[in-house]
Amino acid sequence: MEEKKQLARRDVLKITTWTIGGLISAGLGLPAVAYIVGPALKQDGEQDWLRVGSTAKVEIGNPTLFKVRLTRRAGWITTEEQIAAYMLTEDGRDYIAMSNICTHLGCRVRWIPEREQFFSPCHNGIFDKQGRVVSGPPPRPLDRYEIKIENDQIYIGRLHKVGEA
Repeated sequence: MEEKKQLARRDVLKITTWTIGGLISAGLGLPAVAYIVGPALKQDGEQDWLRVGSTAKVEIGNPTLFKVRLTRRAGWITTEEQIAAYMLTEDGRDYIAMSNICTHLGCRVRWIPEREQFFSPCHNGIFDKQGRVVSGPPPRPLDRYEIKIENDQIYIGRLHKVGEA
């Protein structure tokens, strides 16, 4: 005679509880693992380009300030910062993008059109239209962004330090 083994009520509840717990854990755990591991798997080869504005807004021969808000995420921390860059073109075809941060103490420089110079309030640093040091303590020219133009829109990339003055 064959004996049929029946599941006790306690065993059914135990299996059901473990199954529901496993589904909830998988539902919460898999996205959490992807969130934590995902940034490490992101390829560095791709550069993030940041659209700053239209080429039509850049006055020929006069540096034009563009400001853009950027949100960065690192794990659970989200920071928002404002990036500003001066765009300059002398011919309407070739552009340069300069940082508005003084290379001496990190103050923000401003363009003075009457003098055709950038002025930094950090110990009176002065830069010419191309961002080269004219006078004062700044150790090198204004840093420059990589730049590309697509469909009359200006995009900036990585910031590069310009050689010693």
